[in-house]
Amino acid sequence: MSSHREQLQQDVRFRILRLLDGNPQMSQRALSRELGISLGAVNYCLSSLAEKGQLKIRNFRASNKKLRYAYVLTPKGVAEKTALTSRFLQRKLEEYDALKAEIESLQEDLELGADMGPAPQVTQK
Repeated sequence: MSSHREQLQQDVRFRILRLLDGNPQMSQRALSRELGISLGAVNYCLSSLAEKGQLKIRNFRASNKKLRYAYVLTPKGVAEKTALTSRFLQRKLEEYDALKAEIESLQEDLELGADMGPAPQVTQK
């Protein structure tokens, strides 16, 4: 079982790979806004993915004055995205099942409470 911190890191990697797969020219600033994490965290994650060979970083000109980057998933990155997607989906399904069970339990409590009439009043002396 992975720790909560490891799960959060996996979620960030998954979300970055997923966003970049659909839009490789997305800026780090846009990734930061979309994910709700710091620009430094995005930069660190992109560097880590590139070091692991899961992402290639390519320069391109966005305008006459600025260079931008394209973040292209490598075959290794696509495989990692698939594995992360599977783990992410499994975790979310487990969370869904737990939440569904909790909702059903709360609904039963409400139904039992309605059958018993109004709750007794507590008086203070």
